[in-house]
Amino acid sequence: MFNFRRNIKKFSGMEIEDYVIMATEKEAARMEKPLKKKWFDVLWWAIIISMLILAGRVFFLTVIKGAYYRDISKGNSIRSVVINAARGRILDRGGAVLVNNVPSMDAVIVPAYLPKDEKKVKELSKEIATVLKMNEEEVQDKLEKSNSNSLNSVLLKENISQDESLILLEKSNNIPGISIEKTAIRSYPDGPIFSHILGYEGKITKEELGKNKGYLLTDYIGKEGIEKSYEQYLRGVHGAIQIEVDSVGNIKREVGIINPKAGNDLVLSIDGALQKKIYDSLNDILLKTQTKTAAAVAINPQNGEVLALVSIPSYDNNLFAQKISNADYSKLINDSNLPLFNRAISGEYPPGSTIKPAIATAALSEGTITPSTIISGLGGRLYIGSYSFGDWKAHGPSDVRTAIAESNDIFFYTIGGGYGNIQGLGMNRMKKWYNLYGFGEMTGIDINGEADGLIPDEQWKLEKFKEKWSIGNSYHAAIGQGYITATPLQIANYTAAIANGGTLFKPHIVSQIKKSDGTILPVRSQTIRSGFVSNDVLSVVREGMRKVITDGTAQPLKDMPIEVAGKTGTAQFGTGDQTHGWFSSFAPYNNPQIAMLVLVEGGGEGHSSALPVTKEVYEWYFNR
Repeated sequence: MFNFRRNIKKFSGMEIEDYVIMATEKEAARMEKPLKKKWFDVLWWAIIISMLILAGRVFFLTVIKGAYYRDISKGNSIRSVVINAARGRILDRGGAVLVNNVPSMDAVIVPAYLPKDEKKVKELSKEIATVLKMNEEEVQDKLEKSNSNSLNSVLLKENISQDESLILLEKSNNIPGISIEKTAIRSYPDGPIFSHILGYEGKITKEELGKNKGYLLTDYIGKEGIEKSYEQYLRGVHGAIQIEVDSVGNIKREVGIINPKAGNDLVLSIDGALQKKIYDSLNDILLKTQTKTAAAVAINPQNGEVLALVSIPSYDNNLFAQKISNADYSKLINDSNLPLFNRAISGEYPPGSTIKPAIATAALSEGTITPSTIISGLGGRLYIGSYSFGDWKAHGPSDVRTAIAESNDIFFYTIGGGYGNIQGLGMNRMKKWYNLYGFGEMTGIDINGEADGLIPDEQWKLEKFKEKWSIGNSYHAAIGQGYITATPLQIANYTAAIANGGTLFKPHIVSQIKKSDGTILPVRSQTIRSGFVSNDVLSVVREGMRKVITDGTAQPLKDMPIEVAGKTGTAQFGTGDQTHGWFSSFAPYNNPQIAMLVLVEGGGEGHSSALPVTKEVYEWYFNR
């Protein structure tokens, strides 16, 4: 407050009223100054706080989330163009190329570069359909369904012609979002001969894409055979060219390159020349017997390597590699002889007398008979009550070696189901020995589609037909008829086990994996079981199989320069009198290098159809 009395003299020439007014203005000015200072202080702190918030945000974006936003930024400006990796080749055991790669081109869509306007998309669809000879609606559907923000290629048309690719290149400025991608398709030089082994590859489907990680919609994948079962080894690792593009997709510069890694080559145990010889010999016998279907399997008895695997009729897998036409595919699937069906591993047939060495093994091992047991031929017919079971011809009294050699049905009825003073094995013990030899279960061969065949028992029949097992069922099972079925592969593999002294191998087709860096990975043999039958028993059975050639049902082979052992088989099927012709064998007798099974469906007796093929193949095989 002002001291009015003390300062009145200073204002002697001034009216009191003037002084009061002057004092009030000065007081107001002095009172106004701290109010302005308050607002300045508030503003100052507001600026400081704002700066701190801004600095914190900058720190968060650049330090904490910096990597994340750098990746987004890079993704917006850097595009990776896939470099397809070469698929591994497939070679036979001698190095002959069975599968190779042939350069090809695909027309693809890059969705992010497609026009966004519906009218322009429709115009683009029409132009593309004209160039690629495609349905306009199909093209438009693919363009519209593509993820508009994706830079990943989507297949439009595979394996386009050179003319189509040149036209696309010429029109590249007018057809945004459409590109050409270099790739390769498989070439199978001897397609029909090896198709059931090799299978084929094709463009991956959306369903397959969901089950297989790391694939693109433009990738190829194995569909059947070795191409499918060894997909993880055959497939390479894609590379990429990284390029910088501007906002409209124009390439500015190449940033870097990631080189692709080629797939691994596979070396098969298959003997390509042997495969071709069996294939040709089977086709020749089919012409003579006027039948159309057959199969054959050859195995190395020492390690389970598959030397040949033939199924007739066959198909040309090059059709699938080049995208099979609807007409060709319809022709294949509507063929009554089922050319796509791999009879060698998937066909289930009554094995007939080829199975008799297994029953002989069982009877000797179980003590049902001894090597010297003699069983009467009964004049070619065995009677049980009002039922009779005939032989294919009348045989005299036989021991087990002679019974194998002459394929004596009465002998095997007796040891299987029992008769007279021979109790017989019964179905349970027969099943036990069939299973030991690998029947009724898959061998585990390294291609898909294998069947397991059927070895029934009493419980199976009760559940299946609501009927009890009869002695007649056992008789039929003892000669490879009735309900019993087996695949050609199973019979070949069991024959190999007899040949090598009692080791049942898991058969395999691939013997080596040759990695792209030069490393070789051997595919080692695997044993299913061994030591389940004594050497003494096997010796007797092998002698019987050798006697098949010298004195029995396969005497056309006895003049060969190498000693062969084997077993013929004739198996009825269907409701008529038709029969399959079988012959299983191994050679040389004392040092087996090959075990082979030949089946001619509906080919009559084994010695008249399968046996001639075996002889022709062995003569070639051991004299080449």
